[in-house]
Amino acid sequence: MKSAEDRYRTLLDASNAIADQPTVKAVLQSLRSVLVNTCRIHGAVLYVLRGDGETLQLIEFDVDADAPRIETGVKISRIGATARVLDEQVPVFLPDLSSEMVKHPDLAPYASESAGRKAYLLPVSTSQRQYGFLGVTKDKDQDFAPEDVELLTSLASHVAVALECALARDTAEVHQRQAVKERDRLKLLLEINNHIVTKLDMDELFQAVGGSMRRYFENDLTSFRLVNKATGLLERRFLDFPTGRGFLDKVVVTEPSELESEWLRSRTPRVYSRETAGLPPKLAEAFRAESLLSAIAIPLVSAEGPLGLMHMSSRKADGFNDEDCDLLSHIGTQISLALDNALAYGRLRASRDDLEDQRLYLQSELSEEYNFEDIVGKSGAIKRVFEQISIVAPTDSTVLLHGETGTGKELIARAIHNLSSRRDHTFVRLNCAAIPSGLLESELFGHERGAFTGALMQKKGRFELADRGSLFLDEIGDISPELQPKLLRALQEKEFERLGSARTIQVNVRIIAATHRDLPAKILDGTFREDLFYRLNVFPIKIPPLRERREDIPLLVNYFVSKLSARMGKKIKSVPREAMRVMEDAQWPGNVRELENFIERAVILTQGSELYVHIAELKKATSQPRPASVSTLVDTERQVILDALKAASGKVAGSGGAAERLGVKRTTLQNKMRRLNIARSEYGSQAQLTSGTAKL
Repeated sequence: MKSAEDRYRTLLDASNAIADQPTVKAVLQSLRSVLVNTCRIHGAVLYVLRGDGETLQLIEFDVDADAPRIETGVKISRIGATARVLDEQVPVFLPDLSSEMVKHPDLAPYASESAGRKAYLLPVSTSQRQYGFLGVTKDKDQDFAPEDVELLTSLASHVAVALECALARDTAEVHQRQAVKERDRLKLLLEINNHIVTKLDMDELFQAVGGSMRRYFENDLTSFRLVNKATGLLERRFLDFPTGRGFLDKVVVTEPSELESEWLRSRTPRVYSRETAGLPPKLAEAFRAESLLSAIAIPLVSAEGPLGLMHMSSRKADGFNDEDCDLLSHIGTQISLALDNALAYGRLRASRDDLEDQRLYLQSELSEEYNFEDIVGKSGAIKRVFEQISIVAPTDSTVLLHGETGTGKELIARAIHNLSSRRDHTFVRLNCAAIPSGLLESELFGHERGAFTGALMQKKGRFELADRGSLFLDEIGDISPELQPKLLRALQEKEFERLGSARTIQVNVRIIAATHRDLPAKILDGTFREDLFYRLNVFPIKIPPLRERREDIPLLVNYFVSKLSARMGKKIKSVPREAMRVMEDAQWPGNVRELENFIERAVILTQGSELYVHIAELKKATSQPRPASVSTLVDTERQVILDALKAASGKVAGSGGAAERLGVKRTTLQNKMRRLNIARSEYGSQAQLTSGTAKL
């Protein structure tokens, strides 16, 4: 039997041993190590009251190896001895521990192993709270001495204090972890919100969101797959996978599986793995190849319907949990709103850019001051042109205007546009002869930023600007042979690619072309494609030169005098009769444009109310002989072929033949000869005609 001094020393040692232990398990281990040699205890267990006050849970279990191993977490009811120790707050002796264990279903299976073992249940309480009880057992052949009970009761009080401190530390750590987690959670939500506010561009938004997700979740992959409203397919718009091996790069467009459709309808994040049934086969195969074990899908939905899915994947099997679903549900709602806004912003920006491009173009055109009323004339020649305009304007057919320089081809083109169903859209013009051939392709089809040196920004071409409107290509005969195939494709297919881009752009454009050149002759000399000519020559209109509509000259003179004098602030009321007669007889090789410039010079020189005309200059020009009438295009083509045949002594094909001289195929030349009714008698030599040896 130990003396009182020994018991106090034991109590002091036990108190010191358990005072600084960080956990409940460490408290019990320290207590048992002190008591095993003093009280010869067999084991110690600690049951703690749960929140309902009616059940207790085993939280720590420290016994010899020969004792039954009861799993931590077992629950027992507040009945029998357990109720007494808690209600009366006194030690309760159990002469046979097994008789008490059988009262509790979770302990009953272990009762037989504890038969005959004595135990004490000691209340573990402080003045503030009841925590539970401490159970202490001895070997089967040992008893509890009174001084052991006294010592254990005191130690139970110390355990209560130590337990209170340990639980307080555990609670503080839990609260700290929760606070850190909540801080990080709020930080992520704030980051996403900032991205939404600052990133109106969709690609920039996806990039920023992907980075924030990777920092918080430590996931390997983040991707966005959006629903194509036109096709219903899911198209990947963004992939953040720094450690990827490239297998997912091939999975860009997929048809939504039934599982994915269900995800979109549910609007709730779902955790899945690569083995989840119902995934698109290509996606599941890529997951396996990339060693991705777990993933979560977050539906992106707006008020108008599904927008797509955000996928996050990890190479860890337990990469995501239910708490992540709750957080990602909020993030998905935020991103859905942002995505809806970004898509709307993209549509508005595209519309704004189109309107701005058209505004800038039309603004540059205002200085030209062209309008339909500028076509002045009543002669038979110009009336025939008006009739042709009224016939072809309501259609979308391509029109080819042919006429000398200065005859008003652009005015005719504008008149066709203004009388068509495209009048409410843009009329775009391009003078193909005024732009270097190296830049003409960019002007026609546009370019991407960086497509060539000096391409500092993206630029739309004239075809895009004229979408749903009309495109007037002046001096079409001056386009280089290298550019003609691409122009032909744009005319036939209504599609093209910008310089520096592989994306095909489709447009709805009406083409009105004009030239003063002899295109059939250019076809024969190999500088203009025959198929391009036929594509342009759907509805040809010949615009008469001013010398063929002399009766319109007085009308034009009066019109220009009125317009120009008003612009210059002069009051010119009449034109001398002699001057008008001389102007009617003048040749005007520059046609209406030359007449307008001449009248402008006269208005500048006029000081009074009568137009001053430099008659001597006009008479000098009139005294020069007039050129012979212009041959038709067909006549010119026919004569060129005859000249080539005669130079080749009637030989059509082979070395030195007419086909070689003209730079065309033999079959092409023969077809033209049949179409133009060129007989052998017109080009064969007399000897060939007599012997019949003119070779084809």
